[in-house]
Amino acid sequence: MIPKRILVGHDGSEDADRAFETALDFAAVCQARLQVVSVATPPEPPTRVETEATIEAATEHYEELFGGLRRRAKERGIDLQSRVLVGHAAEQILRLAADTSAELIVMGHRGRAAIREWLFGSTSWRVVARAHCSVLVVRGK
Repeated sequence: MIPKRILVGHDGSEDADRAFETALDFAAVCQARLQVVSVATPPEPPTRVETEATIEAATEHYEELFGGLRRRAKERGIDLQSRVLVGHAAEQILRLAADTSAELIVMGHRGRAAIREWLFGSTSWRVVARAHCSVLVVRGK
């Protein structure tokens, strides 16, 4: 399988950054389109004011992160598309992968929410279990 559309889930963690570097390698070798997505998770139970503030802060944070990722991609001759979505991370990544006909999803093994992952299961585990395409989970050191 030579993927032509690669989607990277990025939450700002070190593992996500390693996953992004791996996806850059794949995109360069396979001449694939590369898209990165980050997901802002609203507070539960959501209130309108808290939700709007969370989405605004997360969007600003991730757009700044994407600027650095775009520079790294550009150095490798890769055009990077980016998106910030709102909701539960696994669901949003899976939906975007399906909507964009991604052929490979690349994610870090552990994200920023280690305690929540321990209690409820990780985002990467949920994506692997339900994805329509191949998923590459990149482990940390």
